[in-house]
Amino acid sequence: MPDPVIRPARPDEYDEVGNVWMKSWVSTGLGEPSNFLLANLRARVRHEIESGWSLFVADDHGTIAAMLALHLPKRYLDQLFVAPDYQGQSLGRRLLAFTRTQMPDEMYLRCVRENEKAWRWYEREGFVFEKEETEPSNGFVMKYYRWKKEGKAS
Repeated sequence: MPDPVIRPARPDEYDEVGNVWMKSWVSTGLGEPSNFLLANLRARVRHEIESGWSLFVADDHGTIAAMLALHLPKRYLDQLFVAPDYQGQSLGRRLLAFTRTQMPDEMYLRCVRENEKAWRWYEREGFVFEKEETEPSNGFVMKYYRWKKEGKAS
């Protein structure tokens, strides 16, 4: 079976992207599934696209296996979430490799401090911790990371 194809998300898929986002977030143990959370994430997908997101999906023969949201002008990897059924199959690593084709010299991201599995993975993938700050909108402490291509000057 071929790997899921990474491609731009279509507007008719935005609701399903929100669903994948919620299921993946819940799989971290940091949230509970709810209609309220799902509605908020679906609305946020549309809002963030209007605000500059480039949204990609990993398409497994019509099933959205993951979502990837980049803010290219800011060199910011905003969201990378893999659906629970696809976790542990190197899809996150493929999405990160794709991200490096979009932002080949440098990028930033942030990760919830309690999501240790995620931030440890980013550290293994070459991201360097820069700071922690509390996100006022939700109270989570966020760890900020930066990745820079080796040999690139600041």
